[in-house]
Amino acid sequence: MASWVSGRIHEMPEPHQCQIGPNVRVARMSESKDTIYRYSAELLNGQTVSLDAFRGQVLLLVNTASRCGFTPQYAGLEALHQTYRERGFQVLGFPCNQFGRQEPGSAGEIAAFCETRYRVSFPLFARIDVNGKDAHLLYRFLKRSKPGLLGLFGVSRIRWNFAKFLIGREGNVVGRFGSSTSPKSLAGKIEALLGEAVHRAQ
Repeated sequence: MASWVSGRIHEMPEPHQCQIGPNVRVARMSESKDTIYRYSAELLNGQTVSLDAFRGQVLLLVNTASRCGFTPQYAGLEALHQTYRERGFQVLGFPCNQFGRQEPGSAGEIAAFCETRYRVSFPLFARIDVNGKDAHLLYRFLKRSKPGLLGLFGVSRIRWNFAKFLIGREGNVVGRFGSSTSPKSLAGKIEALLGEAVHRAQ
């Protein structure tokens, strides 16, 4: 089975074909408002991908780690990905070593761990920072869009590994969930977003 983890590509159903490779679509900088489609990120294999390649899909973005108490959530994330990907859903994983230094490995080690331990097939990106002065621009956007409860006090930082951001088909952040929120518990929200798209098309 093809795997994003090693840089290979899943075949996605039309009309939401995800084109990653030599013909990666360029982010549309003319968006009327800020969406994830204006950002790019690097896959574990070093290939830079515009998130515009995921346009029209429902997405769950997660900052991951291989040595965390929440690491078993990889299994639940993969289950969501397998259940809903044919309907236009993808999980996107972003390894991060900022919390307890629980993701210290190389790109190859991260990929091998995820493939062998959890059979992860969803896209995994290169390790990034999600907080601080070196935070990836994508995560600055996510936190700005959904600051969380601490945002009331001007603090929007990610608190730990496996924080989750749910993205609608128009590229907007529609939900933010903490590390303790299980992937399975998000199934209803994902189905609702996928269903909304069906109703709009009718």
